[in-house]
Amino acid sequence: MATDYDAPRKNDEENGEDSLEELQGRRNEASSPTVDEDESETADSYELPGADLSGEELSVRVLPRQADEFTCGSCFLVKHRSQIDHVEGTLIICKECAA
Repeated sequence: MATDYDAPRKNDEENGEDSLEELQGRRNEASSPTVDEDESETADSYELPGADLSGEELSVRVLPRQADEFTCGSCFLVKHRSQIDHVEGTLIICKECAA
């Protein structure tokens, strides 16, 4: 059960003073769900797969592969040379793909 820590606390004397009707009214209020969300606003915030993004521009700076990096021949990710597992002909395979 959620506790409101900002609400004033009742002492034991006050707890016994609640009437049966008041307690039942609180229980009914707590059990009735209320939704204040506007469905159209919520739907606008979701991006659907396959949406047309041709007008969008990326603002990411792409760095060229460094001298201590390689491109894995299996997953095609650029990784540090410490991640080399083995070489198959001209392909370098990383540790993750070899596992």
